[in-house]
Amino acid sequence: MSELKLIIFDCDGVMFDSKNANRHFYNHMLTNFDHPPMDAEELEYVHMHHVMDSVSHIFRHWPEELGKAHQFRESLDYKDFIKHMTIEPDLVEFLERITPDYKTAISTNRTTTMATLLDLFDLRKHFGLVVTAMDVENSKPHPDAIHKILDHYSFDVAECIFIGDSMIDQEHANSVGMRMIAFKNPELPADYHVNSFMEIINLPIFNQD
Repeated sequence: MSELKLIIFDCDGVMFDSKNANRHFYNHMLTNFDHPPMDAEELEYVHMHHVMDSVSHIFRHWPEELGKAHQFRESLDYKDFIKHMTIEPDLVEFLERITPDYKTAISTNRTTTMATLLDLFDLRKHFGLVVTAMDVENSKPHPDAIHKILDHYSFDVAECIFIGDSMIDQEHANSVGMRMIAFKNPELPADYHVNSFMEIINLPIFNQD
């Protein structure tokens, strides 16, 4: 087994519990157009997909309003919804523990809001590369973001691991044959399963001496 050199993080559902923020954000859009709030399926969809696809999905019954919906989305300040997000309590401790020995990156289907999150929570210094849906031709689960990260660091797939929480993440990692840590999702097919970041330190892949 190759030595681990790079850890790639998903954002939503891993670094942050952001489902409540997504609920408020997209329901605010629907309310503006006098539509009912999202149902459970729609909430799961927007939690995993990038914002353009998410808006198209929740407005799929009103295609004539889609253009105006995207215009309204662009007028919103995501900072108004940050208060509904919860950072994982041991994320920073984990990052401070691993960054002397491992490279780090983020692969996320977020777009313009990722920079806001990194700055507001002072996380930018912990990551060598952040790849959003805007930075690649095809967003997750396509492998484009992982290829971009691997090319940036000149690492092989076998030297990396991905931390994710959804089937989108599993398909993303599997698309290049990368090992995966399932975060707070025991049903997700993965090499390892954890419920907190500091549990990761004790995984065999981090103890290969």
